[in-house]
This record gives sequence, C-alpha cells and structure tokens, in this order.
Amino acid sequence: MAVLVTRPDERGRQLVDMLSQSGVAALHLPLFTLEEGYELVNLPTRLNQLNAGDYVFLVSKSAVDFADKILKKTNNIWRKDLHFFTVGERTAQYFSCQSERNVRYPIRSESSEGLLELPEMQFLQGKQILILRANNGRDFFRKQAELRGALVSYVDCYRREPLLYDAEEKINICKRLGVNTIVATSLDIVQFLLTFVPENDQAWLKQCTLITVSQRIANFTKEAGWANVVISPKADNTSLLNTLLKTH
Repeated sequence: MAVLVTRPDERGRQLVDMLSQSGVAALHLPLFTLEEGYELVNLPTRLNQLNAGDYVFLVSKSAVDFADKILKKTNNIWRKDLHFFTVGERTAQYFSCQSERNVRYPIRSESSEGLLELPEMQFLQGKQILILRANNGRDFFRKQAELRGALVSYVDCYRREPLLYDAEEKINICKRLGVNTIVATSLDIVQFLLTFVPENDQAWLKQCTLITVSQRIANFTKEAGWANVVISPKADNTSLLNTLLKTH
C-alpha cells in the first residue's frame, strides 16, 4: 500500500509521518492552504454581541486556531457565559485546552446531524448561534437550527486558497510510488481532487481506495465514480491511521 494524504497543513504532514513510522509509504499533497478569513477581524465584536447563554459552534480545529489567535491578538477572551459546541471529540479537547472552557459535542455521530441530536439543540427558540467556520461551509446545521427557532449567523474565520502544481507531474509521481489509497477528510478536498486530476488520469484516481470521514462524503464519492470507499469512525489522525492499517 502507498497512500496519498491530501489533508492540509501540519495535520497532513503528521499523518504522513505516522504512516511512515508504521512502514507505509505515504506522500503529502495538500490541494489548498488555510488563510485568515476576511471576516475574522469582526469576531471579537460578534462574540460580545451575543447574550449570556447563547451558543458558539466551532466547526474544526482550524476554526479554533484562527479564532483563538484573533482573540489573543485583540486582548479578548472566550466568554464564560456562552455555551460552546464542536462536532468532534478531538476538536472539543483542542478548544478546551486553548480556551479553558467546557465544550459539548456528539458522542455517537461526529457530524452536524449528531450535533443536532444533543439535548441542548432541541429547543432553540430565540437562541443565538454563532458558527465559526471556513468560507463556503455547509448550511445544513443552520437550516435545521433555524427551523427550531434559532437565530444563526456565521463568521468565516479562515478560507481555502488553492495551491498551484503541475498536476500531470504530481500524478505521475503518485503512480511511480504505487499510490493506491487516498485520504480525503472533507468534501472540499474531494472536489478539489476531482478538479485537480487531469481527465486522462480520472480512471486511476477512482480505482484508488478512498478513505474519508463521513457517510455524506462517502455517498458523494460513490456517485462521483469511486468503487471502494472506506469511512474512518473519526477524523483525527490516530483514527485515520488505524483505518488505513486495517484496510490493507
């Protein structure tokens, strides 16, 4: 097995190192970088406009990183009278370490659907929910929360900027290394991947086993033409590594 890791930034590099230490050949090919969002500067004001008891939903570790950075830079803190939510345990732990605040997250399903099943999400009439995310994030949670009476708004804390490569050259390197498994941890990565890979290499791409992190992404990839899709139970690197080692 040889693995192509498309996860951006240090988390992608870390997974490649973990695979190498396990004796698995791996190549890191992030398709975009994460940059400060255009709305990030407004975050301190937006947080201060919330009422005591309102909700803040941080969609990822990257949202935590960028949000915490701007608060520290502007001498602000995470308010003690707000309730904080994430979709995953690792993001919750990460945010709790950064903020020293309690965090709620779904145990059974690390997704927006799982978050909506939490007891705190059942009666939202008049509750403000501020979602800290990337640009062009998913709207499912917002729509469902609004149906339950919540007032939902966003701050785009970071944005994805495509990296420029010679696609044909990179794919040839993958083929020479014998890449037959690809890790894609978000729908954005899958969509970037489909656009990035040249038309005459699409058959190779979809012959690779795809490791992803949700049923929603798996459904999309199967419709796009992948035959072999495996869902990791969680999105952290340890779970991804275990899934990869079990796959082959």
